Amino acid sequence: MKKIMLLIAMMALAPLCWANQSRQEIDDRMTKAAEVLHQVMATPDKGIPQEVIDHARCIAVVPHLVKGGFVFGAEGGRGLATCRTAHGWSAPAFFDIEGGSWGLQIGVEGIDLVMIIQNDKGMQDLLSSKFQIGGDASAAAGPVGRHASADTDWKMNAEILTYSRAKGVFAGLTLNGAAVHRDDDAMKAVYGPDASSRTVLAGQVPPPPGAHAFLSAVRDARVQAQNAQQ
Repeated sequence: MKKIMLLIAMMALAPLCWANQSRQEIDDRMTKAAEVLHQVMATPDKGIPQEVIDHARCIAVVPHLVKGGFVFGAEGGRGLATCRTAHGWSAPAFFDIEGGSWGLQIGVEGIDLVMIIQNDKGMQDLLSSKFQIGGDASAAAGPVGRHASADTDWKMNAEILTYSRAKGVFAGLTLNGAAVHRDDDAMKAVYGPDASSRTVLAGQVPPPPGAHAFLSAVRDARVQAQNAQQ
């Protein structure tokens, strides 16, 4: 019983710990997201295939998603996303992800989460203020390895491909039921009170200096995937 009460307290306190983020904390999130992408793509046989990167409309990263539970599970984390525009990748928009799951889960685990948004419908969901993975936007565990072209189901059956990395192991992840919504604190801190996720991801807002490492990692992801195939 004490363990259950402790876990409930941790989950209740988590949103409070997220309030009033400093600009340094937001910059750290962007830096960590860049590190996650570089590390993921540096594993030739276990990274995101080049075909998936080439097909991506948007790429989202949550550097540290906390998953925990005792029978009931829960997820929570803060991330950022960038989308393709006519002039390259957009400035990042910031979001929170939270949700629940049902199953026998004991303990708390921190994972890195990568989401590949594949099509216009998934992109429109990301541009909205809130959507649910598996509800508003269909999702599936993404293919892992050097090639994904042999199996085209990943292109046809899901708007979002999800991946996780925990303790150095990278694999596709099923994350249905999680809610993604705009991180108002971070958006206001970086872009001011009037910027929306839609204008940022559409390329109408210049990226902040702290985003350069993340956007560079996104651009480098295709090169790293291409080198892994050789």
